[in-house]
Amino acid sequence: MNTVDSNIPRSSVSRAIAGSRLLVGLLQGLALFLIYQAAENKLWTTGNSGLFAALLLACTIVPVLLVSALGYFPYRTLWRWLLPAATVLALLGFYDIWRSIGAPYWGDYGKIDDGARFPSPELWVHAVAGFFIAHALVSASVLEGRYIASYRNIFESASKLLIQVAFAGVFTGIVWLVLLLGAAMFDMIKLSFLKDVLDESWFAIPVTTFAFAYALHITDVRPAIVHGVRSLVLVLLSWILPVAVLLIGGFLLALPFTGLEPLWATKAATALLLAAAAVLVVLINAAFQDGSVTEEVALPIWAGARIAAFLILPLALIAAYALSLRVGQYGWTVDRLVAAFCLVVALCCGAGYFWAALRSPQWLSRIAPVNVLTAFILLLLLLAIFSPVLDPARISVNSQLAQLNAGKIEASKFDYEYLRFEGKRFGNEALRAMASAKSGKDSAVIALKAQAALQQNALWNAEPQKVDAKLLAVNIAVRTPDAALPESFLAQNWKEAIKDKAWQYPECLHNSGKTCEALILDMDTDGTVEVLLREQGGSLQVFHLAKDTWILAGTVDLPGNCASVNDALSLGRISTAPTKMEDVVIAGRHYRLVNKAPLTCPPAVAGKP
Repeated sequence: MNTVDSNIPRSSVSRAIAGSRLLVGLLQGLALFLIYQAAENKLWTTGNSGLFAALLLACTIVPVLLVSALGYFPYRTLWRWLLPAATVLALLGFYDIWRSIGAPYWGDYGKIDDGARFPSPELWVHAVAGFFIAHALVSASVLEGRYIASYRNIFESASKLLIQVAFAGVFTGIVWLVLLLGAAMFDMIKLSFLKDVLDESWFAIPVTTFAFAYALHITDVRPAIVHGVRSLVLVLLSWILPVAVLLIGGFLLALPFTGLEPLWATKAATALLLAAAAVLVVLINAAFQDGSVTEEVALPIWAGARIAAFLILPLALIAAYALSLRVGQYGWTVDRLVAAFCLVVALCCGAGYFWAALRSPQWLSRIAPVNVLTAFILLLLLLAIFSPVLDPARISVNSQLAQLNAGKIEASKFDYEYLRFEGKRFGNEALRAMASAKSGKDSAVIALKAQAALQQNALWNAEPQKVDAKLLAVNIAVRTPDAALPESFLAQNWKEAIKDKAWQYPECLHNSGKTCEALILDMDTDGTVEVLLREQGGSLQVFHLAKDTWILAGTVDLPGNCASVNDALSLGRISTAPTKMEDVVIAGRHYRLVNKAPLTCPPAVAGKP
């Protein structure tokens, strides 16, 4: 136990460190203000944005760790923890910017920016989560005087810190609401000085950091508040556990009868199963708490926790199988890699909790070491993911390129936009190499699509692009046998033709990265063919040539996710048939009957359209 903690009463320690904590809050605000001013004055450029991100990340998180640790850590131990923490944060921030140079920047609506680049939202979230876990482990270790503290102290440190941070966030938000209210009241009587001050960064940033530090200190002075809130939240969560066990257990019992196909059809099986596993882990720990609660646990919670410990592993295994199927078909992407990292944690918890449920002499006492081990594994994974070791962008780019080179993906259907917007610098370097390729299979198509992708600076284009005839021919795959798109259709300036109505048209006409299927059919038997375009799984949009201009004539609604329809269209099996009811004419204008009956999926008939 820390000698400072044992020799000085809690209130005395709090009074002694109050000034230090508030000073840290003010100094943090000053540091962040100076960093912000440098960005406003364009002192940070793309070339030194790595330093900007490193300073911003370290100056945001490290002072919070310092405020929390003051009064509990000996000074030598304090700096032995904070200096490595600041170094790791700075390196992560620097690498986060380095890997994004040359790629569209998230901070300016997807456009490339030549000024300061902020760390990515993903890094912010996971850096806060990772250092929350690490600080809780270190705090418990320091206060107990051991490298790895007892689970009771780890739980105490983690739960206390979580509630403190939550309260500090709420407190800071309320402070700002009061300030804004005061500014609005003064503004009503034509006194705008407070409103003007609140708009100034030299005031707003230090006030925010000062309020946050003050709230952390107050919650530390009043430990009864923390314990009371924690007890209430844990009791409420623990009573949700039997309901979750009933629902998730029922789901697993139903799977042998329904099969896995309905689950795969959701295309979100891995995420849903991992979410269910995470819910069980949280609720089990809400019931388990620090492990000291045993005999007074209510029977439904006791039974629910033991049953839940057996359910996590099958959920994780099914999720792993689902992910393996997707990766086998389509390769790795950033999302699938993140899911794989989550699966590692889920499998650790699942296997550990399964073992604990079988071997624990008292209730689930052996999940304590499982939780500690999983926390260390999670920290290592977070560090690896946001460093060059296991960078998801680099791994996914290599995987997608391997799929293309192996012929598993057609060059015209390859997702070049993924490399542009998700592949960071690795994807954009690959695109530049592809754009200059002059040999190899489908090199002309690959170069054309890669060049078009490199010209896009926003994933969601607010305005339609002009897609030239060559690229349009690549983007549209004709499924009608022995047919081709009319030259006039390819040559039309679709950007000009659709103007402000782009949302009504297939994206392949005005977005260089999108693809469509086309069917060629004379629908009005006038001797001139119509072009029917279909985006994946969508309806058919019919284009008709009128006075040398192709116009959108109408839409043919199709049942969604219908295998027989998809198969028939992919083979070009389509024909026309006379309508059973003619149009009606009102005031000289034709009106057509629209079938409002529910669309159903017809059975597949070999050789029939």
